Amino acid sequence: MTDAIRRSPSGIPIAEQYDVQDLDRSAPLTGPGEFPFTRGIHPTMYRGRLWTMRQYAGFGTAEQTNERFRKLLEAGQTGISVAFDLPTQMGLDSDVPRAEGEVGRAGVAVDTVDDFAVVFEGIPLDEVSTSMTINATAAVLLAMYIVVAEERGIPRDKLRGTVQNDILKEYVARGTYIFPLEPSLRLTTDVLAFVNNEGMSFNPISISGYHMREAGSTAVQEVALTFANAIEYLDRAVARGLDIDAIAPRTSFFFAAHSDLFEEVAKFRAARRLWATIVRERYEGNDKSSRLRFHTQTGGSTLTAQQPLNNVVRVTMQALAAVLGGTQSLHANGYDEALALPTEEAATLALRTQQILAHESGVAETADPLGGSYYVESLTDTIARSVQDMLAEVERRGGAARAIEAGYFQDEISRAAYEHQRALERRETIVVGVNKYQDGEDPPHIPVPDYHMLADRQRERVQRARADRDAHAWRATLDAIGRGASGDDPMMPLILDAVRARATVGEISQALREAWGEYRTA
Repeated sequence: MTDAIRRSPSGIPIAEQYDVQDLDRSAPLTGPGEFPFTRGIHPTMYRGRLWTMRQYAGFGTAEQTNERFRKLLEAGQTGISVAFDLPTQMGLDSDVPRAEGEVGRAGVAVDTVDDFAVVFEGIPLDEVSTSMTINATAAVLLAMYIVVAEERGIPRDKLRGTVQNDILKEYVARGTYIFPLEPSLRLTTDVLAFVNNEGMSFNPISISGYHMREAGSTAVQEVALTFANAIEYLDRAVARGLDIDAIAPRTSFFFAAHSDLFEEVAKFRAARRLWATIVRERYEGNDKSSRLRFHTQTGGSTLTAQQPLNNVVRVTMQALAAVLGGTQSLHANGYDEALALPTEEAATLALRTQQILAHESGVAETADPLGGSYYVESLTDTIARSVQDMLAEVERRGGAARAIEAGYFQDEISRAAYEHQRALERRETIVVGVNKYQDGEDPPHIPVPDYHMLADRQRERVQRARADRDAHAWRATLDAIGRGASGDDPMMPLILDAVRARATVGEISQALREAWGEYRTA
C-alpha cells in the first residue's frame, strides 16, 4: 500500500507495533471456559476434545455422494456435511423444466426420502454427526433424515447434527429462498420448536455469516449481520413460548475463515464475547446458553483458478486461523474448487491438512494460544466495538427482517465488495498469481462428470418413486400440509407424514407455495 496507514481487510487501522497501552482496560479479562468466553467456551478447549473435522461433500447421485462420504469417514473424518443441488434447495424436483441443467451439479440431488436413504447407506446415523446445508427446504430435509433413521429403528434422540435452516441470509446473499419472508420465518421457527419439543440432540439452526462473507462482506459485517439475524430468530422463538435456555444451547453458527490470520482470530474471539453478552443481557440466558458454538469453513471466494496449488497454502492459513480462534468444527476447502467440484484427491488433502494441524502443529496443546498478544487483543476489542455499532444500526431500523426488506444488509455488503474489487484493481490488495506474480499458465483441466447422464438417472428415479407409492395416502398428506399452512398448525408433523408417504421435495414445497405464494424481489 502507498499510504502510511496500513489497514486490515475490514478497514481497521494497523499500527507498526502494539503494547499494553493499546488494550481496552474495560474489556473483561477472564480465562477459557469463563463468561464471556472470549478465550474459548471450554476451559481445556482442544486438549479435552479436538474440533470436528467435517468435510462438505455432495454431488451427482445419492450413490456417488454415499461413496465419497464413506471414503472420507474411512480417512478419519469425524462428521458428515451434506451439499444439496440447487433444485433440492429451491424445492424443485429433478424432472421439472426449471431444474434443467442444475440436477446434481452443486450438490446431491434429493427428491424423495429413498434418495436420502441411499446417501446414508452403511453410515451409522446414531454414531456420526450430520450437518445439512439447506434452508428454504430445511424442514423437508430434516423430516427425511428423521424418517431414514426411523425406518432403521434409530430413535430421534440418538441423532446428532445440524440443519442450517437460516432463511434470512438467503434474501441477503444466496437467493435460494422460495416463500415470502414472514411464512419462511414461521417455518424456521416451527423447526426450532419441533426439535426442542422432541428433545432431539440436534441443532435446529446454524446461523450463517459464511455466505454473506462469500458475497463480499468484511469480517466485521459478517459477525454483525449474522448476530442481527440470530437476534431475529431468538426473538421469534421466545415469542413462540420457547425457553431461551432450551433453545439457545441448540443454536449454532457458521463463519468463514479468510487469509488475514490475526483479523480472523480476533473476529472469532470478539464474536464469542459479544454473543455471550447479548444472550445474557437481552434474554437473561444462563452460561450454557451464552456459549457461542460455531462451525468454520475456509473461504471459497479466496480460492483462485490461477496457480491453484497456491490454494493449499491459503486453506492451511485459514484453517489455522479457525483453530486458533476456537472453532468447534471445521471444513477445509479443496485446492481445486475454483475449477470444479473438488476431486477425491483434493478433498483428502484438505482433510489431511486438518489432521496435520491437530497432531503436528502444536496449536491444540493449549487454549487460546494467541491470548495476551497485544495486537490480537487490540483487534478483538476494536472488532467488538465495530460490531456493536452495526448491531445498534440494525436495531434502529427495526431488526434484521425489516432491515433486509429495506435492503440495508444488501447495500452494506455490496459496498464492501465494491471496495475490495477496487483495491484488487489498484493492487492495494495483493492476491498472488492473480494481480501479482502471475506466471501466464492456463489453469489445469479438471474432468467433470457427465451431468446429463446423472440427471437422466435421477429423473427416472423420481418417476419410479411416484409410480410405486400409495396415491391416496400421498394426496391426503399434501392436502393436510395445505390446510396447515393456511392456518397456524405446526408444520413439521405434517411434513413428516408426507415424507413417509413418499411425497417429493418439490411436491411438499408446491403445497406450501399454493398456501403462501413465492417471494419476488422488488
